Amino acid sequence: MLILTRKIDQAIVIRGNILVRVLGVERDRVKLGICAPEEIVILREELCAEDSPENGKEPGKKTGPDNSLAC
Repeated sequence: MLILTRKIDQAIVIRGNILVRVLGVERDRVKLGICAPEEIVILREELCAEDSPENGKEPGKKTGPDNSLAC
């Protein structure tokens, strides 16, 4: 896992076509803006059910050693 620090209005670029920008920080919440091609599916972690067809996983297929998303 890569850990970065960013300030408001700073961004990171992933694979040359995904931009993640910090839009704001309020108390214990960080507001992010994500620009990505339409074919890239972006979901909050809690919506990534293992057997969900939206995330392209086959039923019963694990994503990491502890069944979490691999990073």
